[in-house]
Amino acid sequence: MYNAFWNHLKEQLLSTPPDFTCALELLKDVKEVNGIGQLPFYLYEMKLDHWAITDVPHLSNYILNLMTLLCAPVRDEAIQKLEAITDPVQLLRGIFRVLGLMKMDMVNYTIQSFRPYLQEHSIQYEQAKFQELLDKQPSLLDYTTKWLTKAATDITTPCPSSPDSPSSSRSVACSLPNGAGNNSEPPSPTMVLYQGYLNLLLWDPENEEFPETLLMDRTRLQEMAFQLHQLTVLASVLLVARSFSGEILFSSPEFVDRLKCITKALTEEFISRPEETMLSVSEQVSQEIHQGLEDMGLTTLSSENTASLLGQLQNITKKENCIRSIVDQRIRLFLKCCLLHGMQESLLHFPGGLILIERELAELGWKFLNLMHHNQQVFGPYYAEILKNIIHPAQAQETVVEHN
Repeated sequence: MYNAFWNHLKEQLLSTPPDFTCALELLKDVKEVNGIGQLPFYLYEMKLDHWAITDVPHLSNYILNLMTLLCAPVRDEAIQKLEAITDPVQLLRGIFRVLGLMKMDMVNYTIQSFRPYLQEHSIQYEQAKFQELLDKQPSLLDYTTKWLTKAATDITTPCPSSPDSPSSSRSVACSLPNGAGNNSEPPSPTMVLYQGYLNLLLWDPENEEFPETLLMDRTRLQEMAFQLHQLTVLASVLLVARSFSGEILFSSPEFVDRLKCITKALTEEFISRPEETMLSVSEQVSQEIHQGLEDMGLTTLSSENTASLLGQLQNITKKENCIRSIVDQRIRLFLKCCLLHGMQESLLHFPGGLILIERELAELGWKFLNLMHHNQQVFGPYYAEILKNIIHPAQAQETVVEHN
């Protein structure tokens, strides 16, 4: 239907005598829909019976000049290309396409301009609504209190001599700065809160005692937990594969991207079928490495090395697997650093061994940071009040501040 309209317009302009009815309606739409206010005075003074075939390109040039004045610099090149079009129908079609982009530019600019106000209003609105519920249900913060108490315990309990499994929040706390439990000083409220946020990514889906202040975000946090788990497996697979294939093969971005795509696709059901999943992953990765080495004229893996590669990849299913454990802790350390120092500084000190998943981990970090930052802004006063009764009173006077 869209193409039929432009074909109909072309037939009108090429008829004898030319029919400008459709063209005039289009030009009126330029003013009414797209808001080019200088245009109507020029249009309304014109009479259809005075038009000639040359009037359409002349008026189009007039519109292009106005668009050049009104558009963002990023659209200058698109408008310059329109100036080279001689066919009136294609020109009008191109004008409407670029005007659509200009409208989106204005919408995005307006949203960006109002974002601080909208965020502030959203925070105040959420606080007011939650307070209304809290006034009716004084026990509404019971699960939140238990959640923060658990986070404080994770930080203050002395770390064991040997690390726990990677799924343990104690293991996570012991690997984090200023919260390893080996410090005699009481933890700050901020550190306790951030430990609590990280613990949400280890939450048992069957556990109904989810913090009341984060119920609206539970689904998104579960999705992030799944992404974190998948990134842990992905990075572990890539590290094992690189140790067998060497840096030359992994210096090819195309090869790495292909291996990542294959691994991501095959590990979608890792949680429910780990052994079966890693069997498929190991076989496919082994084939890709063999083919990659062969294509580059390098020596392929011996049967002994191939068997070792397959075995190490399949061992990733075990939670106590050394590579998987280290990767998991470094990913969580990165997320903690994002909360403490912000994304930019965290990217400058990216964890060693995870550079192959930098893009994916940075994306997860942004989502986690933004979600937790908003939650902290909304519920910070409630957290501060709860933490006064959990940690040492002298330390509890510190406000749960933002570090972003």
